[in-house]
Amino acid sequence: MSADGSKDKLTGKIHEGLGKIKNDDSEKLKGKAKQSWGDVKDKVKDAKDDVAGKINKEVDKHKKN
Repeated sequence: MSADGSKDKLTGKIHEGLGKIKNDDSEKLKGKAKQSWGDVKDKVKDAKDDVAGKINKEVDKHKKN
């Protein structure tokens, strides 16, 4: 999980909670959107790391040969 993703998820939970307290649907939606954005950031980082790992393995194979 990335720090940016975690920050967005936490911020989103806070906004969603405030929306519930204030009975503000807009604030709740803002919070849910922020949490989703954090999930997207985490998934993109995981995919990037996975691709980088595969590329590094291939490069290492060719260095040994």
